[in-house]
Amino acid sequence: MKNSYDVVVVGGAVIGSAVAYYLSANPDFDGSILVIEKDPTYAKASTSLSSSSIRTQFSNPINVRISQYGSEVIRNFADMMQVGDDRPDLGFQSGGYLFLANRPQQVQTLRENHKAQISCGADVLLLNRDELANAFPHLNVADIELASYGRSGEGWFNNTGLMYGFRNKARSLGVDYVADEVVGIGRQGSRVTSVALKSGTTVGAGTIVNCSGPRAALTARMAGLDIPVEPRKRTLFVFDCADTPEGTANINDGRLPLMIDPSGVFCRPEGRFFLTGCPPVEDPTSDWDDFEPRYEEFEEIIWPALAERSPKFEAIKVVNQWAGHYDYNTLDQNLIVGRHPEVRNFLFANGFSGHGLQQGPATGRGVSELIIYNEYRTLDLTEVGYERVLNNRPFIERAVI
Repeated sequence: MKNSYDVVVVGGAVIGSAVAYYLSANPDFDGSILVIEKDPTYAKASTSLSSSSIRTQFSNPINVRISQYGSEVIRNFADMMQVGDDRPDLGFQSGGYLFLANRPQQVQTLRENHKAQISCGADVLLLNRDELANAFPHLNVADIELASYGRSGEGWFNNTGLMYGFRNKARSLGVDYVADEVVGIGRQGSRVTSVALKSGTTVGAGTIVNCSGPRAALTARMAGLDIPVEPRKRTLFVFDCADTPEGTANINDGRLPLMIDPSGVFCRPEGRFFLTGCPPVEDPTSDWDDFEPRYEEFEEIIWPALAERSPKFEAIKVVNQWAGHYDYNTLDQNLIVGRHPEVRNFLFANGFSGHGLQQGPATGRGVSELIIYNEYRTLDLTEVGYERVLNNRPFIERAVI
């Protein structure tokens, strides 16, 4: 590790490593890059504990396009991230997403979202009740008024594979990684100048990028800044199914999608099992180190909803569970990406609210363009910039799970 770097990235999971990769892979950038990660095992990183999915079914065109690029990267990941003979395979499962609606407001939202998705070229279908019953005969659809199904560009994949692919490629391109914790940020007027590490070292920084996930607000405060991001706990369960419906679909070679029930409960295949979760009834800020699962959610919320939706889900048994943290943007549940308008060499890549994996590639590329060119060259992320935080102007995403 050197005494100073042109770019210091705080947080080395998928977002931080994507930023490091896109910077180091760009021939127009020849600066030095340091990534600081407090937990090199990534055991509690939001990346590692996520449901590892990607979808284009959002309400805002910018989020659709962000995920379309993410899907492209996932498809080409082995070629992009090859290091020597290592070609990382993300094991992408193209199951799609299936949103179900049984109330007028939900139906209206699906129709409006569909218009935004189609305008971006997303491969999404609206299904009426009969079409839904024919496509997925295991479902009880008597109450369903409309469904939205992603035929391509959606599915699930290896979450840590994405992170380590970016990380290993970045390191091969000369990026330095250090296992340490940022405990202070030096600032002189309208510029940040350095980071102080828990080990006692101080490292000079030409630019600092905040990629610290649920701890984003802590990092920002060290620079005298603020961001409306806090940890919110989400519990995931893996269950076995006595009579699995996987393979019964009449589309997509029998494979089931990630289904989002009108109740908010979701589930998808996970190998021979299923992965499921739900929005919590109460959603307070979590302690930074609280990873205790909310065990009661399965019996009280998830199982009743799944059993009502399909007789195939009446006999199921939990085989594993864990809790992770969303880096929850309390303003509008949308990513915050870009420079601080006054402290211009401090950049945010935060507040993904559960969508960080799928939005990581476009975010990494966008942040790298701001650093190198001082403008976006590919996908314009201005709409999700920090200015809306200062102006208290929410940019609402209606399709948050």
